[in-house]
Amino acid sequence: MDGFRISRRQSLAGLSVAGLSGLLLPSAYAQKKRETTGVGIGPKGSAIEDEDIFTFALNLEYMEAEFYLRATTGKGISDADAGTDAGRVVGGHEAQFKEKAIREFVEEIAGNELAHVRFYRKTLGRSAISRPAIDFDAGFKAAAQAAGLPADFDPFADDMSVLLGGMLFEDVGVTAYAGAAPLLKKKEFVEAAAGILAVEAYHMGMARSQLYTMGEKAWDAANAISDARDKIDGTPEKEDEGIRIDGKANFVPSTPDAIAFRRTPQEVLHIVYLTDQTGVNKGGFYPNGMNGALRTT
Repeated sequence: MDGFRISRRQSLAGLSVAGLSGLLLPSAYAQKKRETTGVGIGPKGSAIEDEDIFTFALNLEYMEAEFYLRATTGKGISDADAGTDAGRVVGGHEAQFKEKAIREFVEEIAGNELAHVRFYRKTLGRSAISRPAIDFDAGFKAAAQAAGLPADFDPFADDMSVLLGGMLFEDVGVTAYAGAAPLLKKKEFVEAAAGILAVEAYHMGMARSQLYTMGEKAWDAANAISDARDKIDGTPEKEDEGIRIDGKANFVPSTPDAIAFRRTPQEVLHIVYLTDQTGVNKGGFYPNGMNGALRTT
């Protein structure tokens, strides 16, 4: 990644990783958006249920747990945690951490993400989905191409690489939980989602701040990932935020009111499927698509 640099709006060649920094919407506009875009609407016009949203979140938590566990232990989640019909996971290996603190940070994140998987599986009970097929090799290869990172970029290589790999989808997790809040109906589900959102935000605050301390090489790479996400989010009124803006640190991506951005399930799918097209139900990190009702961009 030496010497690599991309401007905020520079055209990105090849497939683009989606970014969706959704602004908080006034309630009337949000309702109109749901009516016209299908946000809040499930398959065949049915309303999204709380269990659909938790199932959607479980798909993401499977990927996050697999990523961090492989980076810290070289192994993924157990068969018992993956479910009876688990898809295959491709890619990932134990990282060569240089800083003891970074390893400890990532080990803690791995434990948190595994706990989230177990929480959702316990909460959803017999309706809990098994782990979908996940392809880190193909996903990160396409993401690196989109961001202009070296073709051989390995997110499991070392301290910086792991944090960059995590940033690709951890930022998305924070805003996905913020976006889920107005869709959830059950008080206990809202409380759980709020608590998990806080944990994911702690994760990303750590990663963004640590990347910033690593200097210009990390700034350029992290901002390129942000730019790539921004390129195909399908929402030109929203703008993803890197870790350095106007020559200063930016470890809190938020609205002007310092409120976390919100992303819809469809916008999140654009990121993990690595597509700017609507009507797509698989690709990128999920070669067979997510499991559950919410699976199409």
